[in-house]
Amino acid sequence: MGKIMINGTIVTAADTYQADLLIEDGKIASIGKGLNRETHEIVDASGYYVFPGGIDPHTHLDMPFGGTVTADNFETGTRAAAFGGTTTIIDFCLTDKGKPLSDSIRTWHDKSRGQAAIDYSFHLMIGEMNAEVLAELPEVIREEGITSFKVFMAYKNVFQADDGTLFQTLLAARKLGALVMVHAENGDVIDYLIREALQAGNTEPIYHALTRPPVLEGEATGRAAKLTGLAQSQLYVVHVTCAEAVKQIAEARASGVEVWGETCPQYLVLDRSALEGPDFEGAKYVWSPPLREAEHQEALWNALRCGELQTLGSDHCSFNFKGQKDLGRHNFSLIPNGGPTIEDRFSILYSEGVAKGRIGLNQFVDIVSTRSAKLFGLFPRKGTIAVGSDADLVLFDPVVERTLSAETHHMNVDYNPFEGLKVTGEPVSVLVRGEFVIRDKVFVGNSGTGQYLRRVGYSGG
Repeated sequence: MGKIMINGTIVTAADTYQADLLIEDGKIASIGKGLNRETHEIVDASGYYVFPGGIDPHTHLDMPFGGTVTADNFETGTRAAAFGGTTTIIDFCLTDKGKPLSDSIRTWHDKSRGQAAIDYSFHLMIGEMNAEVLAELPEVIREEGITSFKVFMAYKNVFQADDGTLFQTLLAARKLGALVMVHAENGDVIDYLIREALQAGNTEPIYHALTRPPVLEGEATGRAAKLTGLAQSQLYVVHVTCAEAVKQIAEARASGVEVWGETCPQYLVLDRSALEGPDFEGAKYVWSPPLREAEHQEALWNALRCGELQTLGSDHCSFNFKGQKDLGRHNFSLIPNGGPTIEDRFSILYSEGVAKGRIGLNQFVDIVSTRSAKLFGLFPRKGTIAVGSDADLVLFDPVVERTLSAETHHMNVDYNPFEGLKVTGEPVSVLVRGEFVIRDKVFVGNSGTGQYLRRVGYSGG
């Protein structure tokens, strides 16, 4: 038996209208008025927006880092994502230098298999470039459907790759039809500044931000963009935080270089002062790049509104305050980098963006879902409401007001970085391929029903 969703206001990246949806075999079978309701379950969406399911292009689940492992795995992380209106995530598969890429991909499949409540895919980290890696990449694309490769320009002696590796990855991506992603910070200079701070006895969390100034993000972003232009390739800059990086992306795009930019909800609503909290509370807000001064928030909102930044990822990388973040109590460089953000991404963008008039309703859908589907080879299966698309749907109450808190969230972590933030709007029910995962704000899905998604090659946004 299929479902007919009635009385809702359907919102896509292009249109807003009222219609009914016929859902059969996990797909949207028909859109219209007066659909035959016999033998179908009726889902009443009165008073709700019906959005395409959110696509989070940037998560880190069950990931080892800094001597520990993220608090959320694929089971808890995808459940929290579903509560937040996200129906697809793309997680980062880390690799080890000197080992086959296939080994790392197998490890990520082992982590996720039978765990996810929503659909998922992987990006692949490239930490080195040589004949062996080049030989594996076509198979990675063909067999695994992984069509995005991430290069770290930071975390010296851990993840950081050199410029030669980045440039060769860009060249390979141009040939193979893949999208290169960068964490854009100048890792060499950051490493020097960290050592200088520690030698001076500066160990508090605020020095995480002070040793990673915006100019180093801007410099790395510009360098990556220029290498992309030289390679005639395509680039996606993750977690943009500051005006300096936005400027470099805008200038590159204006000159014809194919560069895309992502920001995250934490950079839109939080600022550097959070790292100055007493009693080591600032450690809760240690992630990279760091939070910036408040004036950078307007630059990010302007960039989203004008299309200079196109997507919103969560960069969800959760560590408990007690037992994990406190590994760096006496040395800020040992605080595990990352925060719990997967559940609140969708609602923060709606509340701070749409409800406050910063972005339009259709632009919201583009930023939170559609553009990621297009950039990462999932459109039109995902990211829209159209006949033939997967019935990934969010019934969203646009007027309810609530307060974000660790007491009510579903992430497997002991704090919420947005604690006390009042938001307007809430996902009420969430369907993945036509089946309820969240129904009336209650989890009714099952771990393991999420499917691994093999993606097609890059074709632009």
